Amino acid sequence: MNYQNILETSNFLKEKGITTPTVGIVLGTGLGNLAKKIEVELSIDYEDIPLFPVSTVEMHKGKLLYGTLAGKKVVAMQGRFHFYEGYSMQEIVFPIRVLKLLGINYLFLSNAAGALNLSFKKGDLMMITDHINLFPSNPLIGKNINELGTRFPDMSEPYATRLQELLTKSAEKNQINLQKGVYISAQGPMLETAAEYRMLKYLGGDAVGMSTIPEVIVANHMELPCCAVSVLTDECNPDDLKPVDISEIIEVAGKAELKLTALFERAIALL
Repeated sequence: MNYQNILETSNFLKEKGITTPTVGIVLGTGLGNLAKKIEVELSIDYEDIPLFPVSTVEMHKGKLLYGTLAGKKVVAMQGRFHFYEGYSMQEIVFPIRVLKLLGINYLFLSNAAGALNLSFKKGDLMMITDHINLFPSNPLIGKNINELGTRFPDMSEPYATRLQELLTKSAEKNQINLQKGVYISAQGPMLETAAEYRMLKYLGGDAVGMSTIPEVIVANHMELPCCAVSVLTDECNPDDLKPVDISEIIEVAGKAELKLTALFERAIALL
C-alpha cells in the first residue's frame, strides 16, 4: 500500500461526503455500542470502499460510520483488521492512514484483552499507558511513506498525555473504575498457555491482546495523537487457568461496553 493508494481511498470517501471529521474511532471485538450514540450521516460497508480490507471476524460489522458524537464530527470503524486474519501489517493500518488524510486530529482505539495483572478483574476497563510489541513485524517495515511521516518516528509518548488526562477526567465524572497499564500484543488467534501468561507478566504486561499496537505505531508515525482502552474480558491467572470460550469474551465485552461508551463520549466532548 503506497501513498497514492491511501490518497485514492481518502478521496473516494471525501466524495461520498466524509469531509470534516475531527475524531477517528476504532471499535474492537464486541464493542459496537458506541456506534448507537453517533448521529450517523453516512454508513459505508468496507467491501464498498476501494482498496479497503474486509474483516473476516464475525463479531466485527465491517462498516465505516460518519456523523456527530458529543458535538464533534467523527468517523468510526465498526471492526478492525488483525494479523491473525492473514493481513499484512500495511493492510491492517491502511484505514488509519486513510482517516488521517480525511482530516482527523485525534484517534480513539478500543479492544478486548485478557488481564495479566491479577488485581484487575473481568469487565474492568484499562487505559493503555504504554505497550510492548511482540508481533513479528510492524507497519513501518519497508520503504518509508515520506508524505506521512519520518523514517525514524519517536515512541517516547505513544499514547497522548492530553487524551489520557481527558479519559481520566471522563472516568471520574462517570464514576468508572479506570485501570491503567501496559498492553502486550500476541499474534493469536489462539489464547495463551499458562507458561506464556507467566512470561508476558514477567515482561511487564498488564493486559494481552491481538491488535491495536500496529495502529498506534502508524498514528505516531503521522504525529496523530491517540489513546486506547482495553475491555478486560478474562483473567489470565496461570496458576488457576480455566478454558475460555470466545462467546464468553463477547458477553463480557458487551456488558462492559456501556462503560466504554460513556468514557469515550465524555472524553470526546471535552476535546
